[in-house]
Amino acid sequence: MTKKNVAGICVGASNIKIVTGEIEGGRLKVKKQIVKPHDGNARKVLSELLHEHTGSEFLVAVTGRKLREQIPLPQISEPEATELALQYTLADLPTEVEAAASVGGENFMVYELDKSGRVMSVHTGNKCASGTGEFFLQQIRRMNLDPEEAQKLALLDHPYKVASRCSVFSKSDCTHAMNKGVPKGRVVAGLGQMMATKTAELLKRAEARNVLLIGGVAKNRMMKTYLEKEGFRIITSAFDDTFEALGAALWAAEHGRPWSDEELRAENKSAFDFLSPLSAFQHGVSFKEQPWQQATLDDEYIIGLDAGSTTTKAILMRASDQAIVA
Repeated sequence: MTKKNVAGICVGASNIKIVTGEIEGGRLKVKKQIVKPHDGNARKVLSELLHEHTGSEFLVAVTGRKLREQIPLPQISEPEATELALQYTLADLPTEVEAAASVGGENFMVYELDKSGRVMSVHTGNKCASGTGEFFLQQIRRMNLDPEEAQKLALLDHPYKVASRCSVFSKSDCTHAMNKGVPKGRVVAGLGQMMATKTAELLKRAEARNVLLIGGVAKNRMMKTYLEKEGFRIITSAFDDTFEALGAALWAAEHGRPWSDEELRAENKSAFDFLSPLSAFQHGVSFKEQPWQQATLDDEYIIGLDAGSTTTKAILMRASDQAIVA
């Protein structure tokens, strides 16, 4: 019976994940799972990992949102890769799974599943960084903590309230808390609670209770604790942070192909158009002068307020002639 060596790659916002294995009789036997940060140089790290863990006989396929145009290998979308990985792992899970919550470095989303484990709908969070794994890492680094230290330190029963609607507000809350001497354990717990709350909002849209947690944040024990407090049953698998790479490896058996050094070294043209400098358009710009005037008695005034994350701005304008007086 013919055996196939396969490798599935997921290029994420923070890490490159690879699952390698051998397919025989239609079943994948996983050999390795690799997770390595790329620190912004994904092509270099990917090349190193392929050289170290695969060879010319491997059939390779890629998933993930990063560098899709720069990796000339067969590619499968993340929802499709997730669905294939679900089919592979469902038999080993302790209960029926109603949704898979994927929380990574840059995005978080919920895959709503049917009874057979196929993706029915995808619920995505907004593009704000708060609630993502990379945002969590940035904040704990500012406290001189690594992920394991942060989890050990977290005071889960006394989380500090961290705003979830905007990353600027979230960061400001953390900064103000540290300046006031709030214990790091409370701030870390607040971050974990905020991430879980944003994920829970998507799970409620999917009306799911039994949830498979995948993505790098699946290793964050705070997420599991706070989601369980919200009433969800959280399930993990042996592939929690390589789940999409597993799906890509399964797909590679029929659609993958070997990689070459020449392809990985190939130069890529910019995907951006380049416009003329702004200085070339100075003739089209005019500046409006509006000198301040003195406030007078017995007039009506309008106050305009802009309450930002770190400062509040105000304008006092006379209603009759729109003169700014303060």
